Parts: sequence; C-alpha cells; structure tokens
Amino acid sequence: MYTLTEAQKLIEKHLENIKFPEEPADLYDPVRYILSTGGKRIRPALVLLSCDMFAGSVDSALHPATAIEIFHNFTLLHDDIMDRSEIRRGRETVHVKWNENVAILSGDAMSILASSFMNEAPGAVLRNVHNVFTRTAIQVCEGQQLDMNYEKVLMVEEKEYLRMIELKTAVLIAASLKIGAMLGGSSETDAVHLYDFGRDLGLAFQLQDDLLDAYGDPEIFGKKPGMDIVDNKKTILMITALKAAGPEQSEALKKWLTASDFDPEEKVDAVIRIFDALHVKEKVERMINSYYQAALENLKKLNTPAERKTELFAFAESLMERKK
Repeated sequence: MYTLTEAQKLIEKHLENIKFPEEPADLYDPVRYILSTGGKRIRPALVLLSCDMFAGSVDSALHPATAIEIFHNFTLLHDDIMDRSEIRRGRETVHVKWNENVAILSGDAMSILASSFMNEAPGAVLRNVHNVFTRTAIQVCEGQQLDMNYEKVLMVEEKEYLRMIELKTAVLIAASLKIGAMLGGSSETDAVHLYDFGRDLGLAFQLQDDLLDAYGDPEIFGKKPGMDIVDNKKTILMITALKAAGPEQSEALKKWLTASDFDPEEKVDAVIRIFDALHVKEKVERMINSYYQAALENLKKLNTPAERKTELFAFAESLMERKK
C-alpha cells in the first residue's frame, strides 16, 4: 500500500513528465509555471490512495489524478485574478507575471486540459468518473460565486457560509476520494462513504483555517493574526459572533465591518476581544470537532480491511493537528 508521501511523489513525477505544447508560449508557459510552483498535491494524492485502498491500479489513476491537480490550480489562477493577489506559494501570480488576459486564457486552457486528462480514465468507469468530475467543477464555480456575493453583504447566515465552503473547498477533496475509489473498483456505497469522509473533513479543514487566522501562533502560522478581520471576511468566527452578540457588541462589530478608515491592529484587537467575550473560539472548535468526528465515522463504515484505512486516518489526524 502507498503512503501519502509516496502518492505525492508519484504525482510530482507525473506532472514533471507532462509535455505541453511549446506554442503559443503565452498560453502554455503560464500553465507550466503555476504547476511548477509547488503545492502539496494533496487532492491528486488522495485519488491514488483511495484507488489503492481497493487494490486498483494506481498507474491507471495517474491521469485522472493529474486532471484533479490541473483543475485545482486553474481555480487558484482565476481566484488570484478576482482577489487581486500578487503572490502565490512565494512567487508572483500569473496575472502579475504576465497579465490578466493571459491568465484568464491560460486558466481556460487548464480547465479543458483537466477534462482531457480525466478522459484517460479506464473505459469501464470513464462515464461515471467524468460525471463526478464535471459536477464537482461546476460546484466549485458556484462556491466561488457565493463567496463573491457574500463580500457585498453585511450579514451571512451560518448555513449559507457552510454551503459556500462546502462547494468552494470541500467538494473537490470529496470528489478526489470518490473518483479514486471508483477507479479502484469500489462499490457505490463505499465510494459514497469516501465522498462523505472528504466533504466533512474539508469542512473541518476550512473552519480550522478560519480559526487559525484569528488565533494561530504568528511564528508558526507565518503571518500576522486577524487578516480575515482586516479584510472584513465573513468567516465562521464573525458569523458566530454576530449571531451571539448583544446590542452593544453587535453595534461594535458592525462598526468595524463598515469602517473605511481604521488602524488594522486596533481593529483586530477589538474584534478578537469581542470573540473572546462571546466564547467564539470554543464554539468553533466544537463545530470543527463535530465535522471531524463525522468524517471519521464515514471512514469506519468502509467495507475494507482496517489496515487499508490507516493512511487516511493518519491524513485526517494530521489536518486537524496542523498549526498553519
């Protein structure tokens, strides 16, 4: 059986060996560039692990796994344009290094290339695998649109936010696991359990990311705490605080959310004091643990020997223990 690290190395090697066309250079150079900027290759590695879990051929899963990685990086490329981000993984983003038009078109090409690689799945499961992939691709776009919509409003409901992060983040992790299981010859029931495992783990992961932004150790997290607060992001912390706040606290939070001229450090300190008074950290930690436990229960339901689940249990635990 493969370990996560071994699966990641397989993906890395496979990506390095892909030969994209040389011309036009401004279309394909950005594709090579963003795929060479690193990243943990978690999603494609999960395709390989879940395929291997059912004793499937990992070699036959390499192209579909690569499709997942290319699609994921396509979403990052376009997200960077929409967010006006200048740095991705320590390097200039594509639209900064080239320009926005080049970045848009190269991203479009990546989405098509991803579909092409997914078409290399074995014929027996090709149609079902591709259906999962295309449905997930649309869901990720829906999640990004919801995220942009929520930037324009003051109040977002908890269920709306959870649906948004499910679509934007969790479904691609879930689909990676389900596609791998299908490639490995799993039953439909086991493929669904793996999908649910990935979705719940993805939700826990994103909620923990929200928590770390406000409460993570800056020495470990690698940036100042509270950047989501400075940027007025409607994270689960802010949503939970607004829901629990009394009149004075609610007024203070809304003042900071609508302020155009402020000292960032003062704003972060003031908002986190309100979070602390409302026990937001503890409430979010309970929510994270609830999704994490739900994920583990789905993994336990798989009709496979316990030793074949070990790597995914370890992966889930490592995500929840991360500090950055």
